[in-house]
Amino acid sequence: MIGKLTGRLEYRAQDHVLIDVRGVGYIVYCSDRTLAALPGVGEAVALYTDMVVREDLMQLYGFPSLVEKEWHRLLTSVQGVGAKVSLAILGALGPDGVSRAIALGDWAAVKAAKGVGPKTAQRIVLDLKDKAPGVMAMGGTVADAMDGPALEVIEDAEPAAAKPSRKTAPKKPSGAAAASAGALSALGNLGYGPSDAAAAVAEAAAASPEADEPELIRAALRLLAPKG
Repeated sequence: MIGKLTGRLEYRAQDHVLIDVRGVGYIVYCSDRTLAALPGVGEAVALYTDMVVREDLMQLYGFPSLVEKEWHRLLTSVQGVGAKVSLAILGALGPDGVSRAIALGDWAAVKAAKGVGPKTAQRIVLDLKDKAPGVMAMGGTVADAMDGPALEVIEDAEPAAAKPSRKTAPKKPSGAAAASAGALSALGNLGYGPSDAAAAVAEAAAASPEADEPELIRAALRLLAPKG
């Protein structure tokens, strides 16, 4: 199983790219959002991957973060949701948007993705609602793990003097994802249930996208406070 590729972007097409990893080219299918965020041809690139193997098919799908890869895994576990539909949803909403929509039960947001009907969108929200807290919590741990050295692509085929290795910083999860993960953890420590906490954090984040962790916690607590 291929879980991650680090290499040089050889070319890009409408729905996939070719990544050269030490002379071996891998075709990787990506969402529109991921394709738009990738570096230029010839630059270093790293993608987490999910490999689909069937009797008549073997394809790689690429994601810029582990959180997005995890949502892809969960989305494709829902009946009637294949890899292309999952990429359409992630391309339309992004991983933070998917977390927010599912935590809030907002199937209309999921339905906005190309090729997703209302019944499928409702099934996704129903099947994955309890999974949203766990994926949202990944934002903080992934952010910590990404605080490492820049990725480096070494090309053995040419002398170092002629074509030096290229480095680029790894793509970190957004600050919003880390803030949401921290807020979710704090609410859990205060005794709130995962689903209620995730819905409150998602609603608070939607209202104030630039909010930091303490602000999200305060806003979520206000939403969770008894009414009346």
